[in-house]
Amino acid sequence: MKLYGVLVLLATLSAACGLKCYSCVNADSKSCTKIATCSTQNRCSSFEVMGLVTKDCIDSAGCIGLIKCCEGDLCNGAIPTGSSVLLLLVSSAITSVFL
Repeated sequence: MKLYGVLVLLATLSAACGLKCYSCVNADSKSCTKIATCSTQNRCSSFEVMGLVTKDCIDSAGCIGLIKCCEGDLCNGAIPTGSSVLLLLVSSAITSVFL
């Protein structure tokens, strides 16, 4: 039952804090380290044209053409990180099972 409470708390905190995306305009996608908290946008985007990489928050309606969109915190990074909420849930489950 404690695990269920932790899961609800983590889901609530994640929704309240807003989506986080990498935000930059660089020639190299790996050098993008600035993190932005999206205000009303619900996706992270990544777009590359002529070697120039642009990453930022975007609305789902803008996910057209060559613009790659994803859901989840920092999902538009160079290395896929997965959802931070999912990682927190898995680590909480493992901790409660083994401790």
